[in-house]
Amino acid sequence: MNRSRATAHDISRPRAAKVPSMTIGRLAASAGVGVETVRYYQRRRLLPIPATMGVRRYTADVLERVRFIKRSQALGFSLEEVRELLRLEEGGTRAQVRRIAGARLAGVRAKLAALHAMEHVLSRLLDECEAAAPNTQCPIIAALATGDDAVARA
Repeated sequence: MNRSRATAHDISRPRAAKVPSMTIGRLAASAGVGVETVRYYQRRRLLPIPATMGVRRYTADVLERVRFIKRSQALGFSLEEVRELLRLEEGGTRAQVRRIAGARLAGVRAKLAALHAMEHVLSRLLDECEAAAPNTQCPIIAALATGDDAVARA
């Protein structure tokens, strides 16, 4: 019996049944995407194109892969990062997966910092606008028109 050894770093997961059972329309509907999305993923080589014997049929594995791609995108991973994660699933280490996820987390944190800066600037400008005398220029318009450095950094 030739069994492959699983290691602590193995990231593979159990596979769904490989019996072709779905048309592209059913696959797309089951995954919550459009048919064109499935075709796009095929063109990008994220999904296999099944052998044709009339109507192409897709397996449950392909459905799970589409769902994996969509969940990954919902977390902000690019399709290139998704491709790498799929490649690592077939034979990578958790350290490699953590490197990709860590880079994504750093990007999310940078976006959050930028959003917090925008929130601070907008909050300050709204307070200044409310407190400004009626016969003066609106502080919000003035900050946007003059290129206020705080607005530009936000």
